[in-house]
Amino acid sequence: MHNLYNFVSGPLVWITFIIFIGGCLYRIINMLVLVYQTEKFIFSYMSFKYSLRSILYWLTPFATVNMRRHPIMTIITFAFHLSLLIIPLFLSAHIILLEEAWNIVLFSLPDKLADFLTLIVIGSCIFFLIRRLTQPEVKYVSSSSDYLILSIVAAPFITGFLAYHQVGGYQLFLILHILSGEIMLMAIPFTRLSHMLFSIFTRAYMGSEFGGIRKSRDW
Repeated sequence: MHNLYNFVSGPLVWITFIIFIGGCLYRIINMLVLVYQTEKFIFSYMSFKYSLRSILYWLTPFATVNMRRHPIMTIITFAFHLSLLIIPLFLSAHIILLEEAWNIVLFSLPDKLADFLTLIVIGSCIFFLIRRLTQPEVKYVSSSSDYLILSIVAAPFITGFLAYHQVGGYQLFLILHILSGEIMLMAIPFTRLSHMLFSIFTRAYMGSEFGGIRKSRDW
């Protein structure tokens, strides 16, 4: 168990970041090259003004018509994504590791708030799972990979919560927490989780087309 911990917290961390950063760069560069080779006309009407307008509207809760039509989904989605971003960056245990490794000191979340945000992520994943299983229009377009991705996202938070509160075997859940977090990072460039990379490009494209060409809103 000790050797496994040393591996997942040492060499595998470097492998994970190499795959994550390399994969992200590859996907973004490949997309830009493909667009330039096949649909370079897109660049001719890309507009910073309309791109930024679209991005800001879609980043604002209840700013779009679809968000206002589905208030519960909107609240859960925004709470989920904010918590998903904030916890790994500002969890006190992660900040301590960052300081020890790189001597970088950042603001850390109070433990109770981190617990609350973790439960939001876990609860949101359960909500998304139930939605996929019960909503006909969502169930129809769901595949086994969607459920796998949902599990990959939930696993680091479930195992981290159990490890922190020392439910069961602490070292086991700590190893599973580190390993599942690494799996999630490595999966981002190569699964639907890559929407975190491409959503800003999609919104920029849609905003430019609707604002500059169609003279209408895309929200």
